[in-house]
Parts: sequence; structure tokens; C-alpha cells
Amino acid sequence: RRVRLSNRLAQQSKGKTREGADDPLTAGDLSSHRVMYGGLSAAFPAIAIVSEEHTEGDHDTAVNLLSRARALRGLIGDDVLVPAQAVTVWIDPLDATQEYTENLLDYVTTMVCVAVHGSPVIGVIHQPFLNKTTWGWVGHGSNVQAPPHSDVAETNVVVVSRSHAGEVESLAKKAFGQDVKVVPAGGAGYKVLQLVEGHADAYLHSSAIKKWDVCAGNALLASLGGRMTALDGTNLGYSLEGSQVHLGGLLASVHNHGRMLDAVRKVRPPKP
Repeated sequence: RRVRLSNRLAQQSKGKTREGADDPLTAGDLSSHRVMYGGLSAAFPAIAIVSEEHTEGDHDTAVNLLSRARALRGLIGDDVLVPAQAVTVWIDPLDATQEYTENLLDYVTTMVCVAVHGSPVIGVIHQPFLNKTTWGWVGHGSNVQAPPHSDVAETNVVVVSRSHAGEVESLAKKAFGQDVKVVPAGGAGYKVLQLVEGHADAYLHSSAIKKWDVCAGNALLASLGGRMTALDGTNLGYSLEGSQVHLGGLLASVHNHGRMLDAVRKVRPPKP
């Protein structure tokens, strides 16, 4: 946030995305990464941490985050114990970097996810420009409530990525009908929050996506009884040994996931 407000982004490019667009990197990405990675690794040195922006100097002191981690550990106690080697933490220091450079700050989030044996268990999505944090812990609760469930067998609003909205809009209309409203948005974290806040029924993505983009949202949805799966219906895995890229597209929702997944699979059958 401080970098964005100073207007000194020091923007670079990490290369091209699979869609051919520039993949930007800013001082905000790196600053957020160093604080998050440094604080978590200092508080929990035995666990594996995967961050989008891994650089040298990651173990710099991060006093604020470290103190918060200790406070949280004191708050929740030690009622859940798992082997350290079973835990992988996924960090996205700044989701929606492109929108960050365009000053579309509502889309910007920072995310942390705790996976145990490859399953997303704790997800935290923070909106730094709204000073708002949403979290969920599977089996333990969340600081938000799921939107009301509707028995109406319709999918009215689908949120998709701004970067390739046309391709996914076509898929959404084939699956859910021509009247479905397709809303392009930036950032995977923001799109999950649209589901949690009841502004959209489904989040649909048809191409490759990095796992640090979706792990926190996956855990948050699971804590509320929702689901995020590949388009073939399989669960996403977040073990350290697996690939950092998910290739199978995804469908996420709080309610009616099975019905919507069936609709997508009818028009986009799983590849053999």
C-alpha cells in the first residue's frame, strides 16, 4: 500500500503469460513478499513456504507480522497438531498486480494459505486498500458467513478473469444459458470474495493458474461449505512436491457446485 500511494512502483516484467500479456512485477510485490515470507518463516521455521516472489534476503526481519503470528498462535492455542513436514504455506504477496499498476485497487489482495497433506485448510485474503481481512479455517469457522442458499436452479452471475474474459464468457453462456451475466474482474482473491459476499454465483476459469493464486480462496470456500475444483471435478492439490501451476481450469462456488459442474462438463467434456 505504501508503495502504491508513493507512486514509485519500479515496474518490471517477469515475462509473458500463457495468453501473451506482460506479467508485471513491482516494488509492492517484493515489499509485501519480504514482510510476509520473513515473518512467517521466522515464526514457523520448520514449515515449507511457497511464495510467488521468491528472492534473496527473504529472511529479513518482519516485526509486525511476526508479532501478529505469535498473537494468533496464542489466540487459537495448540488444539490442532500436525507434523511440520505435512504443512505447506502458499503466499501471494500481491494478487492482481496488473490492476495494481492501473490503480484499480479494489481488485488487489494479499493471500496466505495453509495446506496440510496437500489439502487447503486455512485461507486468509486481505484487501490492503480497504483494510479488510477475510479468513476461513476448515472445520473451525470463518469471520464471515456464507451467503443465503437459493433453491432456484439458475446461475445468474459468473465472475471471470479480465485477461481472457471473452473465451470464458462463451463457455459460461454455453453452460448456464445466454442470459447469464458474466462479470470480468481482476485477481483470483477478489473473485472468490465476490462469491463469499453473494455478488456472484460462480467463478469460472478455463486456463492455467498458479496455485498461490487460488489456495487461500479454496480454503476459505471450503470453510463455508463451498467448493473449488478443476473443470473435470477433481480437487486441486497443494503439496510441496506437486506442480506450482494448475492446468485443469477451475470452477468455484459457495452453493450448487455439483449442478454447475455438470453443466460445464456437458459443454466442455473432460479430456481423456
